[in-house]
Amino acid sequence: MSSTPENPRVVVIGAGIVGCSLADELTARGWTDITVLEQGPLPAPGGSTSHAPGLVFQTNPSKTLTTLARYTVEKFTSLDVDGVSCFHQVGGLELATTPERLAELHRRAGYAASWGVRGEIVGAARCKELWPLIDESLVLGGFHTPDDGLARALLASRAQMARACAQGARFLDRHTVTGIEREDGRVTGVVTDRGTFPADHVVSAAGFWGPVIGRMAGIDVPLQPLAHQYARTGPLPELSGATAEASKPILRFQDRDLYFREHTDRIGIGSYAHRPLPVDPFAVLPYDEARARSMDMPSSYPFTQEDWAPSWADCRDLMPGLRDAEIEAGFNGVFSFTPDGMPVLGESRWLRGFWLAEAVWVTHSAGVAKAVAEWMVDGRPSIDLHECDLTRFEQAQRSPSYVLERGAQQFVEVYDVIHPLQPMERPRPLRVSPFHARQQQLGAYFLEGGGWERPHWYEANAPLVDALGPLPARDAWSARHWSPVAAAEAKATREGVALYDMTPLRRLEVTGPGSLDFLDRMTSNNLRKKPGAVTYSLLLDASGGIRSDLTVARLASDRFQVGANSPADLDWLLRHAPADVHIRDITSGTCCVGVWGPLARDLVQPLTPDDFSHEAFGYFRAKETYIGHVPVTAMRLSYVGELGWELYTTADLGLRLWDTLWEAGRELGVIAAGRSAFNSLRLEKGYRAWGVDMTDEHDPFEAGVGFAVRMDRDDFVGKAALAGKGEATRRLTPLLLDDPAAVVLGKEPVYVDGLPAGYVTSASYGYTLGRCVAYAWLPAGLPTGTGVHIEYIGEKVPATVADEPLFDPKMTRIRR
Repeated sequence: MSSTPENPRVVVIGAGIVGCSLADELTARGWTDITVLEQGPLPAPGGSTSHAPGLVFQTNPSKTLTTLARYTVEKFTSLDVDGVSCFHQVGGLELATTPERLAELHRRAGYAASWGVRGEIVGAARCKELWPLIDESLVLGGFHTPDDGLARALLASRAQMARACAQGARFLDRHTVTGIEREDGRVTGVVTDRGTFPADHVVSAAGFWGPVIGRMAGIDVPLQPLAHQYARTGPLPELSGATAEASKPILRFQDRDLYFREHTDRIGIGSYAHRPLPVDPFAVLPYDEARARSMDMPSSYPFTQEDWAPSWADCRDLMPGLRDAEIEAGFNGVFSFTPDGMPVLGESRWLRGFWLAEAVWVTHSAGVAKAVAEWMVDGRPSIDLHECDLTRFEQAQRSPSYVLERGAQQFVEVYDVIHPLQPMERPRPLRVSPFHARQQQLGAYFLEGGGWERPHWYEANAPLVDALGPLPARDAWSARHWSPVAAAEAKATREGVALYDMTPLRRLEVTGPGSLDFLDRMTSNNLRKKPGAVTYSLLLDASGGIRSDLTVARLASDRFQVGANSPADLDWLLRHAPADVHIRDITSGTCCVGVWGPLARDLVQPLTPDDFSHEAFGYFRAKETYIGHVPVTAMRLSYVGELGWELYTTADLGLRLWDTLWEAGRELGVIAAGRSAFNSLRLEKGYRAWGVDMTDEHDPFEAGVGFAVRMDRDDFVGKAALAGKGEATRRLTPLLLDDPAAVVLGKEPVYVDGLPAGYVTSASYGYTLGRCVAYAWLPAGLPTGTGVHIEYIGEKVPATVADEPLFDPKMTRIRR
């Protein structure tokens, strides 16, 4: 069949559950020239799919992963092979044996309500009813999800393979990929030991072999395979006479890093409690050689009894009936981890037409396949995938040692109770701003993001807490990675002046004769302003979804500095840039101090030869000048709702800039302030955070950033789609919690008239307002004053729809 734009040639590498699902999804969308290559024998080729125990728990703190899992359950439930369903919906049960885990299960129940998964917290007696083998006296409660269950991965692979073949796809086993052909930056074919297959698109769905395929294509795949123990008991008297594969919910005992499922009259047990067992993907044996060495398959390593012993003791404690049981069989199964535990999806910019669908577990397999198929055929997935985008990692996060260390830690923490602010412990520090030494001297409490050390507050400001008066007491969860010092720093910013390290925010330099036309076409606002103008604008996709938000400073006729969010922004712009536009990431070579507060002008004006008055240097303006001896680009911006400037300079002069500001600010009582105060202040002003409050699932008008869209100007990406939008059915809505002592953190469900109606995006205590501020996606049209409830760790917390901005609605504090 000859290739056409409507039916391009696609080669999928790997016929595990992801490759089979993707072939089915692509052919369902009309792309039928699909070849799936597999090095092992079909239908069980020996990768992770072939040994997967199939447990599917849909609920996840990530809305994206939950959405992917929900589709997987929906699709597999609709499939069967010879009358046997590809999904056995026995439900799921997660146990709590400690108060900390019970609180976590309440949070998980909140995620389920937020993301549309049925579930409820149940007592110990109900847990015993659902799983009679457990010792009820150990259990404090459980989280029961009736729609979870067992994915029969090999059956689902067969079913989707058959459907794809009926539409024209072909599956070829015993074909080992040996190379990727390319020409002029595009993939052109896949070389195997049995011939070459021309291709317009190649998708690596090779599972833990992903790094091997990636190397052939010249693409690094940040994925670390690790082995995971799975054992099966002999027949149990308590299950004698069982005929069904399983009748009880799949079970998780996360306090001991264990999970359980029935195998008719036996129990299968998986453990994450053992030491990480990394596997070199380049050393995994081929199928036949693995079989020759008495291994069931390449992904099945010998069972290490010494790692199993502590888990077996924990199993017998939970289920007394196992005390006389023996392990009949066991293996260490290999599967994939990434530095952040998320899949790696998308098309490479370095080799166009080469796609990754890697680090995908069975739980999310069909959902990932649907999203990638939409991406390939329609140009974008129908759901937000920024957490999974292959471009999300910084260069500093792509080294093999980093991927190994963080991947191993992800394995260790699979079942841990993880706070949303909890940073990885290693390797740190990795990236530090030029101000790091001074921050350490001030007692900075560092968290981490994108490899950067980011101060959240400074212990040097602890004496300021005494002047605040009593603060509401915090519960143990919201008090983690928080300090009352944040309240003092927020107050000092509102009343005096503070220095904020804004270095980790991404900075791009865009230059060249076509730079204005290019940026004007790629973004939503009007950039055709004189040099010195700064514009808040949006990167939209063709459907009008918000890919990112930017601040664009025009420093000269053909030179711009762009404040962006993630590596994906750079990748997106580079994909579309014409030859006369040059884009450079300058983040690592530069730094930034935010100088904010009513005394900001008093601090900076004596240090600069330029006029920093409001009349001479207005809001959203930029100027290249000096602060003391330091050349800076000064931008009159404020993300905290106060007078001030962002001051940029090169990294080598950063420390001098900080010291100059610090010394000059002593008489004004200047402080250094951290991200905790920053987040509180920005939410009081209603400033959105991309990736949290809004993503490409949302358009600018429903997200409350329609002011950054100029529909009256020339065409720009997303304009046509926005013009065709109807009335919004949802809105990003500000809420104020009624109780001055109540706090929520984000992702909690919001109830309107007693029913779940949306979810919180971001939240923080508003120290100026004396109330916690939460933003939530809710039905459009809720009047100001409407009462709602936010579910926080099992409690319904009353809140009220508010007008925004909540603080300084006339913007008088910024424009003075």
